[in-house]
Amino acid sequence: MFSSFRLSMTWVHTWFGLVLGFVLMICFFFGALSVFDREIDRWAIPETRFEPQPMPSYDHLLKPVFEQLRAHPDDMVATAARVIGDLPHPDTMPMASFYAYTTHRDPVLSIGAEFSIPNKPKNAADDHLHVHGWATIDPRTGAAIPDDALKIGSQWFYPMHYSLNWHWKNIGYYVVGLAAFIMLAALVTGVIMHRKIFRELFTFRPKKRTQRSALDLHNMTGVVALPFHFFFAFTGLVIFASFFYFPLSHTMLKPLHDQHEILEAERTGLPHEAAGIAAPMASVDAMVAEAKRRWAARDMAGEVGFLFADHLGDQNGYVSIYRAGSDRVALVGEGIHFKASTGEVLREDPPRTVVSEVNEFLTGLHLQHFEHWLLRWLYVIGGLLGCICIATGFIFFVEKRKQQHAKNNSQGSRIVDALAVTTVTGMLIATLAILVVNRLLPADLAGKGDWEERAFWGAWVLAFLHAAWRSAPVARAAFNPAWREQCWIAAALAIAAVLLNWISTGDHLIKTLFTDTYWAVAGVDLSLLATAVLSVVAARKLKLREQAAAVPDAKVAQGRAVNSLEMAAEVNHG
Repeated sequence: MFSSFRLSMTWVHTWFGLVLGFVLMICFFFGALSVFDREIDRWAIPETRFEPQPMPSYDHLLKPVFEQLRAHPDDMVATAARVIGDLPHPDTMPMASFYAYTTHRDPVLSIGAEFSIPNKPKNAADDHLHVHGWATIDPRTGAAIPDDALKIGSQWFYPMHYSLNWHWKNIGYYVVGLAAFIMLAALVTGVIMHRKIFRELFTFRPKKRTQRSALDLHNMTGVVALPFHFFFAFTGLVIFASFFYFPLSHTMLKPLHDQHEILEAERTGLPHEAAGIAAPMASVDAMVAEAKRRWAARDMAGEVGFLFADHLGDQNGYVSIYRAGSDRVALVGEGIHFKASTGEVLREDPPRTVVSEVNEFLTGLHLQHFEHWLLRWLYVIGGLLGCICIATGFIFFVEKRKQQHAKNNSQGSRIVDALAVTTVTGMLIATLAILVVNRLLPADLAGKGDWEERAFWGAWVLAFLHAAWRSAPVARAAFNPAWREQCWIAAALAIAAVLLNWISTGDHLIKTLFTDTYWAVAGVDLSLLATAVLSVVAARKLKLREQAAAVPDAKVAQGRAVNSLEMAAEVNHG
């Protein structure tokens, strides 16, 4: 089929990258935003704009909060469809377990619980039936923060990069997994294609033709961030392999998995089932103090990041306390487990095996829960370099083929260019639109989060329609003005978001930077302004490119007109 192995790799790189590059663009962009998902949450939910807090006292603050927690209406509906008979009233459901979670970047505390129900499942294989409840609270007072507000950073942008927020049958996870796998192939074939890879690392000719400049930038960003791209594609696949892609422990090996849970409970001393004998709970604060003492003795002093209790009110109840391991890369909690009724230590998590150590290090490096602001920004830069690499790949594909497609009257380049505009500038417009709508809608509006999601998808659909409508010049081998026009729209939306944040909350940049410093909000505002500046610069550059390309076209058209007149004159003369 091909005259050389290198040409075959070029074909694979081109077409695999084109088909799934649109998905990878989303993964890279929202993956970059996810690095600061908590900070975006603070910007989107002004009532959470205070300093991060440690895990509060359970005995004095969390206990009454959990006593008031009830099953969530959404999960009541979902569970009711899986069981026989009507569910009991939420006030009568006993709490079986609870958790509380925070990080060094979270001012708020996320809590949740499982509530036992007497109903039998419709499907006999559907075990561990509970109804779940959850809430977000102010850890300083225990007051509930309205949980219907969409956490745009951690609940929208973050899951977008690994699930596309397409949860029906978990299709989004599989599409992203396929795209990550294809990306690994594209990286390998890209290295094979470019024999002068080190020279291309330092070659960028911005004043050359668009096709040449796009290819230079594609090569340069691909080479510079090659280790970053490979690492995140690979670790993303590893993280989700056992949960979604090959969930053998929940399908083919489920009986073995269930038996392993029982044996693991016997080995660790953490009961798998409740004993059915009522027992009170000892002081959780005393357990926390003992856990901190043991961590300090192991030279790992720190705060609690995750608190979990199971079999509540039962003799087999236990409390697990995990350290907030933000001072290290590996995603570990150094858990210490206590008997709930007496407070005695049941187990300390033992030292990890080599395989477990490697797995937790790779997972921690991907999820970056550690405290290292410089490395976080390097993650953002790496993600944006991935976006540039993919976007310039689209541009190069179109520029290389649009002359030939125009001669053949083909619409191929036009279609690819319209999709590229939608995926690059259209995605940016959708991202900015959800922030603008977040600041425009009243905070107490019922279903505000749903309206924000609709604004996101609606803006993206409009961007696609605009890109498709304005892409007609591409079929004539000209530039698509939608690139430039959508850059102007993005700039306007970015500035509007900053102004609306100031108007709606009073948190302008002078305040958040100098008088009442709050870097989470200031950082988002500064990033929005930087986006506006870059969008304006890009729009102006694109305008110059269009004008430069229009001059030769005009000369060609003028030449054709002169030739036509000369031919007509000759005919008349004859």
